[in-house]
Amino acid sequence: MKKIILLLPMLLIGFISFSQDIKFGEGEFEVKTTIDAVYTENGDNYKLTSSGDAGEYGKVYLSYLFTSLLDTDGQGEFTGHAWAQQGEDVQKATLQGVWRKEGKVFKLYSLDAVTDGNLMMVSGILDLVNQTLNFKVSPIK
Repeated sequence: MKKIILLLPMLLIGFISFSQDIKFGEGEFEVKTTIDAVYTENGDNYKLTSSGDAGEYGKVYLSYLFTSLLDTDGQGEFTGHAWAQQGEDVQKATLQGVWRKEGKVFKLYSLDAVTDGNLMMVSGILDLVNQTLNFKVSPIK
């Protein structure tokens, strides 16, 4: 029994010392978009498109599919795509994350892959009443 009691703290220390944190990169920026359309095809899943300004990425167009595969009230997951253009430079991204309804807004958390090689961590607010989708983006290092 004493061996088990001594083994547990050693395992915990091992897990903690070898765990890795996701580090936010320099260059955090804000994306401000206006919702262009929201619609549903079957009453359970919702699609949303928005467009706006994505800082150094330029003009951005976003599309999302919101679901709740676990049928959890007030929360679920989403997938989507982004297209951004700054001058002649075009970047695309895949979007995947989770959402939760909090009061009159929806909070979104996402990990996105961009064609320029960046992985992005995203935290945003979807406000359907004011027709806005705004979020903070940071490269993951």
